[in-house]
Amino acid sequence: MLLPWNDRYTEGTIALWNAEAVKDGYKEMTEESFGRVFLANPHFDPAAAFVWVEDGGRVAGFACGCTGDGLPLGDKAGYLTCLVASEGIRSDETLGLLLDAVERRFRELGKRQADVLFFNPIQLAWYIPDTPGHEHNNAPGVPVDGPVYPFLLRRGYAERARENAMYLKLSDFAMPEEIGAKEAKAASGGYAVGLFDPSQHAGLVTMLDGLGNPLWRKEIAACAAEGQPVVVAAREGAVVGFAGPVVRQANGRGYFAGIGVHPDHEGHGLGTILFFRLCEAFRRIGTTYMSLYTGSGNPALRIYERAGFRTVKQFAVMRKEFPQ
Repeated sequence: MLLPWNDRYTEGTIALWNAEAVKDGYKEMTEESFGRVFLANPHFDPAAAFVWVEDGGRVAGFACGCTGDGLPLGDKAGYLTCLVASEGIRSDETLGLLLDAVERRFRELGKRQADVLFFNPIQLAWYIPDTPGHEHNNAPGVPVDGPVYPFLLRRGYAERARENAMYLKLSDFAMPEEIGAKEAKAASGGYAVGLFDPSQHAGLVTMLDGLGNPLWRKEIAACAAEGQPVVVAAREGAVVGFAGPVVRQANGRGYFAGIGVHPDHEGHGLGTILFFRLCEAFRRIGTTYMSLYTGSGNPALRIYERAGFRTVKQFAVMRKEFPQ
């Protein structure tokens, strides 16, 4: 039976998650982590969450979406966060009822599409395959090797991009000689790469504005203001690119928000230099590993591969547009 969300289903939903979602590599949930990831998230909408309850009260399905006009695309899109069902009810009919309920909520709120993508503020951690429990902090889409991906294709969702999840154990990282040559060439053009220093660097926010990524604009500016290390490229003291921040998480992972070079300063090898210096900075502070994701067609993929990263999983960014 399809039912709207109620907190009394929390225990059963956690049990379902730990039995089924973990098969797709997602990290198991506890009452504390489920509450933090879902219920306490300011974008969690109880009216966009549903459960499938069998006779006897066992939770056998869970679907959740989230919305927010302040989110990227939030004025027109609802985000599909997850769709989980036990094997016994995992039919297109039952999954369809769960999905229809979430989409119906999106349409009630005036949304014109449903998206599965990395902007989702409800972040689902997953384990990196073939590692000793190393994890990534969020999923940038639907795992292409799981059951939900083909189901969404059958339900009219289109794959808009393929994200490569990449991993590097930092004890295997070595700075190649070519980076020194690239730095020398960049220096001849007046460029230098190092950690952001407000006494020496200016224009960080202006550079971030020029990159056009609102998440970077908010996060990197805040990190710099709080004194967290950020690797930057500068020309005559004016910041023209960044990588970072340089933050070691409690689980040993190097947290990586992104890398960007202002369009006016591309073509000098700064992106490569920034990323390799970021890896070096992580290793110096005792970071165990790094993980990140990037589009399968993104030229930055080659930079990551040269640093030793390998693709460990793929996710699909998907969208369904609602008839108007």
